[in-house]
Amino acid sequence: MSRPEPTPADPAADPSGAGPVHRYRVVPAAYVLLLRPDDDGVDHVLLQLRAHTGFMDGHWACGAAGHVEAGESVLQAALREAREELGIRIAADDLLPLTAMHRTQRSGLAVDERVDFFLACRRWTGEPSLREAKATDLRWVRLDRLDSLTEPVVPHERQVLAALAAGAVPAVMTFGFPAP
Repeated sequence: MSRPEPTPADPAADPSGAGPVHRYRVVPAAYVLLLRPDDDGVDHVLLQLRAHTGFMDGHWACGAAGHVEAGESVLQAALREAREELGIRIAADDLLPLTAMHRTQRSGLAVDERVDFFLACRRWTGEPSLREAKATDLRWVRLDRLDSLTEPVVPHERQVLAALAAGAVPAVMTFGFPAP
């Protein structure tokens, strides 16, 4: 049995995601974790301090991340976000998949249902710098010293960074759901 096409009054037709969760609606996002090793081999990750966005302002977050736009792949989104936010160029072949995270804020709104693709990158062209007003600081932080930051790390991103620091990043992670 097929589902009828949504009508404009149908919340499932709401492209903003502000309506209720529809059966197959999730918001995809790409996260680029720029990594470079310290002299002792421990990785540093580039983080930005969020500001002026209305979401997790005052929290450290991955250096480049954002929504996958209509018509682009998650890899294209990752490359675009790195260019727009940090002014660097990355070859698609230099993006290494880390994990996919299915997360929810359990609000009942489609905009709060997410699938995040975390990609590591160890090679790029250019020097990363802040290019947008959505961040006020940019810092390389040792993965094993995230607790040294005075501001918190965005919780779902911290979960991935902690797994990376421990050397055990599962292919799929969840956040906000009850334990299975």
